[in-house]
Amino acid sequence: MRRQLAALLFAAALLTPAACGTTNQPSAPPPAGQPDKVNVGVIAILDVAPIYLGKQKGFFASRNIDLTLTTAQGGAVIVPGVQGGQFQFGFSNVISLLLAQSQNLPLKIVCNGNNSTGVDGQDFGSLMVKGDSPITSAKELEGKKVAINTLRNIAETVVRASVKKAGGDASKVQFVEMPFPNMAAALQSGQVDAAFPVEPFQTAIRDAGGKSIASSWVDAAPNLTVAAYFTSTQTMETRKDLVDRFTAAMKESLAYADSHPDEARQIITTYTQITAAQVAKLTLPKWPAEINRDSLQKLAELAMADGLLKAQPDLNALLPSA
Repeated sequence: MRRQLAALLFAAALLTPAACGTTNQPSAPPPAGQPDKVNVGVIAILDVAPIYLGKQKGFFASRNIDLTLTTAQGGAVIVPGVQGGQFQFGFSNVISLLLAQSQNLPLKIVCNGNNSTGVDGQDFGSLMVKGDSPITSAKELEGKKVAINTLRNIAETVVRASVKKAGGDASKVQFVEMPFPNMAAALQSGQVDAAFPVEPFQTAIRDAGGKSIASSWVDAAPNLTVAAYFTSTQTMETRKDLVDRFTAAMKESLAYADSHPDEARQIITTYTQITAAQVAKLTLPKWPAEINRDSLQKLAELAMADGLLKAQPDLNALLPSA
């Protein structure tokens, strides 16, 4: 019980209160000689360590950008925030962005966010069961309850990919929407049979005795691009200079984080409540500067097959020009 409580406290520690943003107009340049004030909607998770690290290193300031990072619960808040001008840029998983594009929402990806490690059994998220569960394969999840943080989104898509890869019928899985911090207790109590947590919740469940049965990021596509930074087409059209500077700073931040994992781990402790000792145990994602277009195409195909996407998204319209 004590181990379980410690794991749950560790899991919950990631969450930080969402900051309250003010509405900003994306098209107006600043007064002469003043930096652009840029508000970016992010989620307080490991994935966004590069943008915090880039701000600390001055990569944005050197490009005349006064960067504010506003935490939100997820893409469901960030996407409309970017559309409405509260955020000039945002961070979201790519399924949300594929859905938005298929519905002709005026959004444009500007650069990569984070990728799977591409290593089976060594990724920053996995399909997990409790330690004494008889389930050993994703195939056995037919008719079972699986906890994911958001229904009809990237977690559902990749878990279905694992079930299919194992030879199971993914349409028979019962998905339960549940916040990441609640998954460990739900597994232990039998409320759900499996869960798909990302770090630090993955490590918390392992510390409580849980085990991974599939690497769903890897099962979905090689070197999967999981999330990306994006803007509105209005900002892209009216402030292309700002978009170019932000993208350049972001790419420098991604490259720096990917080549300096110790500094990336340290920066995580500044915007979450995870301690240095805890963060040392976590599996970090990869942070390549470029988007893996093939993986997005594969995700779109999976989402179409599952009925999540009703229309094929136009990747050329969504992705930045080569």
